[in-house]
Amino acid sequence: MILHPPVLALIIGSLLTCFLLAYASYYGFFILRKWDLASGSDVQLDFERKTYLISTLVTYAFAFQLLSLFLFVYTADDLCHLFVGAMCAAGTLHVNPYGYPTLLLKIINFMLAGVWLILNHVDNSAYDYPLIKKKYLILLLITPSMMAETVLQIWYFLNLIPDIITSCCGTLFSAEPRETGSAISLIPGLPLRIPFFIAMGLTLVMGVSVYRGRGKGSYFFSLMAGVTFILSIMALISVFSLYFYELPSHHCPFCLLQREYDFAGYPLYLTLFTGAVTGISAGVIAPFSKIKSLTTIVPAAQQRLALVSLICYSIFTALVIVKMMISNLTLR
Repeated sequence: MILHPPVLALIIGSLLTCFLLAYASYYGFFILRKWDLASGSDVQLDFERKTYLISTLVTYAFAFQLLSLFLFVYTADDLCHLFVGAMCAAGTLHVNPYGYPTLLLKIINFMLAGVWLILNHVDNSAYDYPLIKKKYLILLLITPSMMAETVLQIWYFLNLIPDIITSCCGTLFSAEPRETGSAISLIPGLPLRIPFFIAMGLTLVMGVSVYRGRGKGSYFFSLMAGVTFILSIMALISVFSLYFYELPSHHCPFCLLQREYDFAGYPLYLTLFTGAVTGISAGVIAPFSKIKSLTTIVPAAQQRLALVSLICYSIFTALVIVKMMISNLTLR
C-alpha cells in the first residue's frame, strides 16, 4: 500500500513540505524579533538575503499543499477497489479513523496556504516588505497544522489494511444520520437551495462592487465568500449531486470525481475552492491598504481577487444550474 505511486508522492511531498516550513519558521522566529529594514547591520542584511530564498521555498511548499488536497482524494478514490464495500473515496477514507480527519485538515490547510500565498504576493509587490512580520507570524501558526496533517496522513496510509470491510458511500450518505454526511444529505433540497442561491447572489453582487470600487465592501464580500463556500458544499451533497447521478438517494460528494460522471467533481470543486480562497483573501488584505507602500497595490490586488472569485463562483453556479435543467431527474 505504501508503495503505491500517488501514496509515495503524498508522503514524500508532505514530509518535504514540513521540512521547508520548519526551516522557514526557524528563520521566521528571528525575523519577528530582529527585522528592521532601516538597519544596515550584518544581521539585517543576512535576513534580507535569506527572505528571498525562504519566500520561494514556502511558495513551492504551499503550491504542493494546494495540489495535495486533490491528489489525496484522487488516491483515496483509486484505492477503493482494495477494500470490500468501498465504491469510491468515501469508503476508503472510512477504512480507519484517520481518513476523514486528514481530509478535513487538508481542506483547512488548503485555505490557509492559499491566503498566505496571496498575502506573500502583496508583500513582495511593495518596495519595503511591510507585511513581512505579519506573514511570518501567520506562517508560524500554519506550520503546526501542516505537520499535524502530515502525521495523520502517514498514519492513515500505514493503517490501510487491504480487503478490510468498510462502508460504501450509500451507507455513509444514507437516510440514517449516523455520519455528518448523512445529516447533511437529510436537509430538504428546496430549503437549502434558497439560502444557497441567495448567498451566491449576494456574493456575486458584492464581488462586482469590490471590483468596480477597487476594494470597497471587501469585508462583507469576504464574509459572504466564506458563507457561500460552506452552503455550496452542503447544497452539493444534499441536492445538486442528485441531478448529476439522476438518483434521488445518491448524495455522495466523491463519486462525482469518477469517470462514470464525466469527472464533473473536478471543475466543481476547483472553481468552488478557488472562488473561496480568492474571495476570502480580498477581505484579509483589506486592512493593509492604509500602509503607505500598499495604498495602490492592495486595491489593485482586491480587484483581481474579486474578479477571479466572481468567475469561479459563476462557473460553479452555471454548472449546477445547467445540470439541473438537463438532468432526467425531477425533484419537488
